[in-house]
Amino acid sequence: MVLAPAMKMSVAMTELENINPHVYRKCEDRRLTKDDENDDVVDLFDEREIFDIIRNINDPEHPLTLEELHVLEQSLIKVDNEKNTVRVLFTPTIPHCSMATLIGLSIRVKLLRALPPRFKVSVEINPGTHASENAVNKQLADKERVAAALENSHLIEVINQCIAVPMQ
Repeated sequence: MVLAPAMKMSVAMTELENINPHVYRKCEDRRLTKDDENDDVVDLFDEREIFDIIRNINDPEHPLTLEELHVLEQSLIKVDNEKNTVRVLFTPTIPHCSMATLIGLSIRVKLLRALPPRFKVSVEINPGTHASENAVNKQLADKERVAAALENSHLIEVINQCIAVPMQ
């Protein structure tokens, strides 16, 4: 079937769920201190450090980062060094975002690769911001489902593209 140019544009535009997302300014990079670089100083993880690890994850639909789309915000991250837990809430750009599980998996994989294994990582949708938040949160919390998803070569390829660090 051959589509007229106007129909091709229409078909292409319907593939994106959020055609014109609002883009926010990125926050400034954290300034490193001498203590940050000193291996003899015990440096506990904080919310800003976790945010810095995940802020540049690429959105699967747009050439923007999760920070630029306000999917990730430092204020929605909690770290408890005594209990070895990290909790990240993320906010999809639209309430029916079909990429929410992929975004959550990308955040989880990035943190699991970057943090010491002592940390228990929890990634959830910010309450009230997604039509299927309970179902997505259940999937993201299920270790067996996450492990099975990460065995899918196509899915891990997409996740790796999302979490890839851009060349400077």
